[in-house]
Amino acid sequence: MTIRSVRRYFLGLLASFSLFGQAKPARPEFEVASIKPSPPAGVNQVRVGVHVDGSQVSFISLSLNDLVGAAYRTRNYEIFGPAWMASERFDINATLPAGSSPKQVPEMLGALLEDRFQMKMHREKRELPVYGLVLGKGELNLRESPPDPAAQDSNGNEGRGGVNVSASGQASGVTINYGNGAYFTFANDKLEGRKLPAALMADVLARFADRPVINMTELKGNYDFVLELSPEDFRAMMIRSAVGAGVALPPQALQLAEAASGDSLFSSVEKLGLKLEPRKAPVDALVIDHIEKAPTEN
Repeated sequence: MTIRSVRRYFLGLLASFSLFGQAKPARPEFEVASIKPSPPAGVNQVRVGVHVDGSQVSFISLSLNDLVGAAYRTRNYEIFGPAWMASERFDINATLPAGSSPKQVPEMLGALLEDRFQMKMHREKRELPVYGLVLGKGELNLRESPPDPAAQDSNGNEGRGGVNVSASGQASGVTINYGNGAYFTFANDKLEGRKLPAALMADVLARFADRPVINMTELKGNYDFVLELSPEDFRAMMIRSAVGAGVALPPQALQLAEAASGDSLFSSVEKLGLKLEPRKAPVDALVIDHIEKAPTEN
């Protein structure tokens, strides 16, 4: 063996030892976290959402479906697991470790779900019936929102990197506030949005439609819009939203939703210069292989 070959041998040996010695990077985790079942909602008011205030993070009255979606940046219709995941709701209060960033909250939430709910999952492609939100044949009648001086970052978060998504509900409807003036209100036979990009508009429509809605418009701005609905369609959409949130409803209510035509939603979307087209599309599904109904103790 030559000196050169001996040198190569030892260099390769040292490299292999260094690879074995490299520890796997530790996943980010909350410093401390408590998980409790959410108390029953009040008759006329519901508090729900995600709030980050300094080092304190709160998840208020979110279903396991919502928590998984927030942790893995996945929409509810892309999550396939036990039906009870949509109805079991929890309050989580957690503390960020020193030196961490609010942008790491989803990863920390995922670690928490895997540890405390013993969650195991995998991803796969599934083809599902969807509505494609596409540009119509006529003129676009969406009103572009005026620019906000405190501009959002590319992830839609506040300029300081915070997260503030909250919701309030009353007997007549619901309002979801995304921060920075972006929100939608569903009440009084109307669906009204402010400062919403097309992708978020599709997500809003999916809350009340009978199948997922996927943005296929390629629109880049933020928009203000109002969709006028018939009383029958408004009631049906409220029922679908409740079912999607895991609320158990009597068969009579479900029959009301099935009997509604949905024509006013489709026609109102078309008045904006858009269209909801029935399609089939491949979806990146997150499949829950195992998850416990109750978390391990705090």
